[in-house]
Amino acid sequence: MVQYMTTRLDASFAALSDATRRGVLEQLGRSDASITELAEKFHMTLTGMKKHVGVLEEAGLVATQKVGRVRTCRLGPRRLAEETAWIEAYRQMWAARFDELDGIVEELKRKEKADGRKR
Repeated sequence: MVQYMTTRLDASFAALSDATRRGVLEQLGRSDASITELAEKFHMTLTGMKKHVGVLEEAGLVATQKVGRVRTCRLGPRRLAEETAWIEAYRQMWAARFDELDGIVEELKRKEKADGRKR
């Protein structure tokens, strides 16, 4: 289970690490598109876009369907629930650390004010 989730997280984050692939997901969130349409929108070759779509498809973030000579892309079955949970756990950890740091800063400010009044 853990190995499977790690592999999925690795594939997802690797796919999301590229700005073009994030843009493709954003575009497909608006409407399905052919690889040709995506290539034109992102000013790249068909081969380049096929590679990007392939990475997204391997991660389960995009699904494609070939009808005749046209390969249409749409958002895939994955909803990034595991990725969201992983990020949220770290967000909570960092929020707690920053809250502790805020407390320390406030305590230092109080001590500084108190020391200033003593003089």
